[in-house]
Amino acid sequence: MAKVIVASVGYTRVGDHWDKSILDLAVEASKKALKPYPNIRPEVIIVGNMFSSQSSRQEHLGALLASALNLTRTPAFKVEAACASGGVAFNIAYNKIRSGEVSSALVVGVEKMRDLDTPEASLALSMAESAEYTQFIGASFLSLNAMLARLYSETYNVSRDELSAFPVIAHSNAATAEHAQFRKAISVEDVSRSPLVSDPLRLLDCAPVGDGAAAVLLASDAFDEDDGARVDVLSSKISTNIFSVYERDDMLKFDATRDAASKAFSEAGISVEDVDVLEVHDAFSVTAALSVEAMGFSREGEGAKDAAKGIYALRGRYPALTFGGLKGRGHPVGATGIYQIIELWLQLKGRGNANQVKGCRIGVAQNIGGVDTTSVVSVLARR
Repeated sequence: MAKVIVASVGYTRVGDHWDKSILDLAVEASKKALKPYPNIRPEVIIVGNMFSSQSSRQEHLGALLASALNLTRTPAFKVEAACASGGVAFNIAYNKIRSGEVSSALVVGVEKMRDLDTPEASLALSMAESAEYTQFIGASFLSLNAMLARLYSETYNVSRDELSAFPVIAHSNAATAEHAQFRKAISVEDVSRSPLVSDPLRLLDCAPVGDGAAAVLLASDAFDEDDGARVDVLSSKISTNIFSVYERDDMLKFDATRDAASKAFSEAGISVEDVDVLEVHDAFSVTAALSVEAMGFSREGEGAKDAAKGIYALRGRYPALTFGGLKGRGHPVGATGIYQIIELWLQLKGRGNANQVKGCRIGVAQNIGGVDTTSVVSVLARR
């Protein structure tokens, strides 16, 4: 098996890009990722995206991007796995290089969400669940996560202030992240006083809608870094859960994340204690809490409580959401998994600036689609 490195990265700021198309964003991020290695022609292009057909009336993104980059004849295709589309695209590229099928790959995550009005965006996001059932009865993706938050809070006696801890951490870190959508710190009181959108979730519990693109150039270790601070991909694993959260025996167990993390950590030869930096899928405050519990960083029912204690703060034991996460940096859904990889790369290369976690050597990214229906856990390390 070949070793895989993250050779270079490129990304746009997350936010409102009214003057750019979905292709414009993908090309911008891709050119930034390709620029440091002009002699590498990617052998495959993989695009992670969830709903370009609805937001941009455009599909066939792989060939479209290859053509725009003057990389025709290069195999190129789109991957869709709801909000885990970026993470799944990364996983496929990693395994193609690891197996020796190709020696380099351009992986791009992109989403243009702001071209949709709020009801349309909500309908598009609800496709991460069983549209035939949930859309028929009027259960939005937001309301399903609100149900989960209610169950979590009542089962484990989690207070409103504790549930607010992850959004507060995310915004604190986003305040100094140049590519973040919301560069403003918030307080626990800000979260609890923000508008109620689906009881008990409030506006500041929820990741925003935004546009963005992120790209990584993956290569075999034959392409080494000049500065010696090489970032290796030690593992990347995908797992799936029973599709709908309300059909599971225990809705508070993120079994897909638990399984993917267990396999990824085993393949990488690490334990929870070895992890220095963590990017979790905090689409909602409750999602972040259940994710860190599933991966073993907190005990069951203690994820939000640990966040309130500062364990996941930038200077805590397990620094998480170090550039704002989905909540602060933003959540252009098809691109989110790639933004997470990029943010680990920045940390491991020592390029985090004000957001830098000192001395970090091992990072973990967790990207999920649906309510833990698909989960991708990847481990990166500085060598």
